[in-house]
Amino acid sequence: MSEMINITVKLFAQYREGKFKVEQRSYTKNSTIKDVLDDIGLDLAKLPIGVLMVNGRHMQEDCVLKDAQILAIFPKVGGG
Repeated sequence: MSEMINITVKLFAQYREGKFKVEQRSYTKNSTIKDVLDDIGLDLAKLPIGVLMVNGRHMQEDCVLKDAQILAIFPKVGGG
């Protein structure tokens, strides 16, 4: 059996629509942010990623997550 980690995932702005605001989720050890994005099923073609943060620090999609971390996902926001 694979070792599991528990991650708190926070979605912001339009990503929350039809999903959740904050949720505890379990993944196999060595899962990346990309794995979480794929699992959640965000429409990244329609709403591209703006910022990814793990425990308050900017990260890339290839970041390997560790148990008890907090992943915050923000869409790209236009403005003017």
